[in-house]
Amino acid sequence: MGDLGRQLAYWDGAGAAKTFTHPVEHEWLAGVSRAARVLDYGCGYGRVMASLADHGFTELAGVDLAPALVARGRALRPDLAFDVLTDPPAVPRPDGSYDLVLLFAVLTCVPSAAAQRELIAETARLLAPGGLLYVSDLLLQEDERNRARYAAYADAHGTPYGVFETSDGAVCRHHSIDELRSLLGGFELVRERRVEVATMNGHGAQGVQLLVRAR
Repeated sequence: MGDLGRQLAYWDGAGAAKTFTHPVEHEWLAGVSRAARVLDYGCGYGRVMASLADHGFTELAGVDLAPALVARGRALRPDLAFDVLTDPPAVPRPDGSYDLVLLFAVLTCVPSAAAQRELIAETARLLAPGGLLYVSDLLLQEDERNRARYAAYADAHGTPYGVFETSDGAVCRHHSIDELRSLLGGFELVRERRVEVATMNGHGAQGVQLLVRAR
């Protein structure tokens, strides 16, 4: 689907060398079986999967649209399972295939509201009843640099406020907490917390993590 795939050149080029930093709150997953079926959607080079594996999870799968990121992950962690998404947001697995799905800094890479809704619908399809979706993403930033680029991009392209272009050519989106809660409104909220993260270009940023349950 075009809105998810149109930045493939970026993620298969400059984006393939980035370092991702969103932390995993392992306490949130303390009650999840180590044999749970886990999908890391937009897994990049597998940093989150590696962290889960190091905490005892054994049934891990990662998918990403960028072959270069997947190749990097396979080289770093040949013990983990990586696949390239060929028709995002679709994952070629049956309904209810996973007990836990992770979206770490994925929504920020999907600027279209319609494409975000399609992605969340796909995660809902993939989750077993009562399964968990763990989202980590970036909130709207209040500093002058970010507010200026939100306004400039919205004026130029008519996109939602919070969409912007990075200095090296990625189109990203930051969200209000109400936008994220609304997007996940079909799930039951389990946990929510604010986090400080470094962006892929090394800037400090306010983030949020939400753990929600499929109804």
